[in-house]
Amino acid sequence: MVALSNKMTGVMMSGGPVAARSQYEELARQLSAIGAVKRGLARTLPAECPAGSAAVLALLSRHGEMRISSLAELLDVDMSVTSRHVAHVAERGWIERSPDPADKRSRILRLTPAGVGVLSDLNCRTTEMFAHHLQDWSDEEVGQLNSLLARLRDSFSCRGSGGCAPGRHSGDCRSRPADNNDGSYTRTPV
Repeated sequence: MVALSNKMTGVMMSGGPVAARSQYEELARQLSAIGAVKRGLARTLPAECPAGSAAVLALLSRHGEMRISSLAELLDVDMSVTSRHVAHVAERGWIERSPDPADKRSRILRLTPAGVGVLSDLNCRTTEMFAHHLQDWSDEEVGQLNSLLARLRDSFSCRGSGGCAPGRHSGDCRSRPADNNDGSYTRTPV
């Protein structure tokens, strides 16, 4: 068996240079094509709730009240971008911002009942879209896709400084996003 070392990462690819390279090239093509799925998801969103706003609502629902700095970390975007998303949903009454009792300069963000209603509508739209487009998939196939996507995300989340070794994800790596309390985790809204 031939091993190929990637000069950029130093990772050895087994299975021969042609086989490994073609598999990873195909993976790159497939991940690029995911843009079509993301655009389809974006089309299900109402005009008054763009993707960034939907992400804010979903993360506040999943993780509970938090400071904007924590939200920016979960979104993995700059504070200025997070502030714009927060302003958008706050103007519509979907979240409230109240002073942080521990630090009056900071604000705690939390969903309002109106925000819960919007998020419920968004979840219905997303579920209906997937049900329509994946109607010829078995439940097992959808489950396999979910598992493989989570594993792929883990591989990227855990390989940084302080992260887990390949195949040894412990759930405690430093670069890991917040837990969803169900054994899974994600920075993405749905």
